[in-house]
Amino acid sequence: MNVGLIAHNEKKNLIEDFCIAYKGILMKHELHATGITGRRVEEVTKLKVHKLHPGSMGGDKQFQELINRGDLDMVIFFYNPVTTGRVEPSIDEISICCDRNNIPIATNIATAESLILGLSRGDLDWRMQV
Repeated sequence: MNVGLIAHNEKKNLIEDFCIAYKGILMKHELHATGITGRRVEEVTKLKVHKLHPGSMGGDKQFQELINRGDLDMVIFFYNPVTTGRVEPSIDEISICCDRNNIPIATNIATAESLILGLSRGDLDWRMQV
């Protein structure tokens, strides 16, 4: 399965901790992330991450293209709901892409844990039939 990872600057530590905690599951899948998030996840987990450009340099648009092509099976997007700026990837645009393409998206630690555990159990295997 292809897992998309993206995080606002204030949530980079959270996505690192999440990936460390679930490294055993993530190592069995292909990881894709915007540039800085991908680099940081790679550094702390030693997992291979396919990195796009940083979100502020068009990586968010590349991420949306992956979603629209059906190249991601799930997305974990830790965003800061308090700060929204032009330099941060848009949760609205990415979640709309996920909804349009029937791709599960987690935007907080609770739903991310549910999705990752479901991934481990095979609950997302239906994606391989699409």
